[in-house]
Amino acid sequence: MKHSFKITALLLAMFLFTQLLGLFVIHAYAPITTEQTIGNQTLNVTSHNLPYGTEPPQDIDPKSNLLSIIVSIAIAVILILILMKIKAEIFLRVWFFIVITIALGISINAFLLQANILYSSLIALVIALPLSIVKVFQRNIIVHNLTEVLIYPGIAAIFIPLLTVWTVVLLLLVISIYDIYAVWHSGFMQKMAKYQIQKVRVFGGFFVPYIDSKTRAMMDKFRALNRKAKANSQKKIKVHVAILGGGDVVFPLILAGVVLFKFGIIPAIIISLGATLALGFLFWISQKGRFYPAMPFISAGCLLALGLVYILF
Repeated sequence: MKHSFKITALLLAMFLFTQLLGLFVIHAYAPITTEQTIGNQTLNVTSHNLPYGTEPPQDIDPKSNLLSIIVSIAIAVILILILMKIKAEIFLRVWFFIVITIALGISINAFLLQANILYSSLIALVIALPLSIVKVFQRNIIVHNLTEVLIYPGIAAIFIPLLTVWTVVLLLLVISIYDIYAVWHSGFMQKMAKYQIQKVRVFGGFFVPYIDSKTRAMMDKFRALNRKAKANSQKKIKVHVAILGGGDVVFPLILAGVVLFKFGIIPAIIISLGATLALGFLFWISQKGRFYPAMPFISAGCLLALGLVYILF
C-alpha cells in the first residue's frame, strides 16, 4: 500500500535497524566449539549459549532441518486458523505473550552477555516480562514497535543454528510462494492481520497508524464545531494503518545471520541492505488501498545480495 514518504521512511528505517541490531544479537550467540572428555572419548561440543532451553541439540544436522521447519510453520498456520475459527482470543494472547517474552529475553540477554553481567538470562527475563505485559495486555503503540525491533533478532537466533545458507534460500522460496497465495489468492494474510489487530489486539509486525490530509481536515472541522458549540461530542474517525508483517522481517534476518557465521559481518550487512532496498522498491511501486506480498520482493533482494556476496567473497 502506498503511504506518505514519512511513513514509508519510518517502516524502512525500523526494518533496517532491526536487521542490523539482529546481527549484533546473533553474533552474541556465535557457536563456540570446545573439547570435552567423556570417559576415554574426546568430543567436540558446539554451544551457542542460547538461554531458556533454546539451545539446539548436539547431533543436529542443519541440512536436514528444512522440511521440519516448513512442517512446523504449516502446523502453526493451521493451528492459528483453527483458533481464529473458534474465537480463542485469550489462548492466542497467552501464546503470543509466551513467545514474545522468550524472544525479548534472548535479545536482551545478548546485550547483557556482551557486558559480562552475571545471571544475564534471569535479568533479561525480568526486563522482558513487563514489556510483554504492556505489549500484549495494554496495547501501547510505542512499546509495540520498540519490542518488535527486539523480538525478531531473538527468534532468528533460535533458527540460525538449524540452517545452512542454501536451506535458508529454499525456505525463502517456499515462504514467498506461500505469501503470494495467502495475500493475492486466499486473502488469509489480510484476514489474519485484521483478526490480530481487532480481536486478539496483538499484531505480529510493525504497526504504524497514520492520518491522511482528508481525515485530518475532518478532525479539525469537528474540533472547531465542538469549540463553537462548547460541547465535547464523540465521533469515530477512520485511521489508516501501515503494517509490515513479522515474517517479512525475520526471514531475511535469518539469512543474514547464517551468512554472518559463514562469510563475516560485511557480507551479512550486504544481505540486510539487499532486503531493505527490495522492500523500498515494493513501497515505491505499490498502489494505495492494495495489499502486497512482501516476501517475494524481499527474497529477490536477498538472493541478489547473496549472489553479490559469492562474487566478492
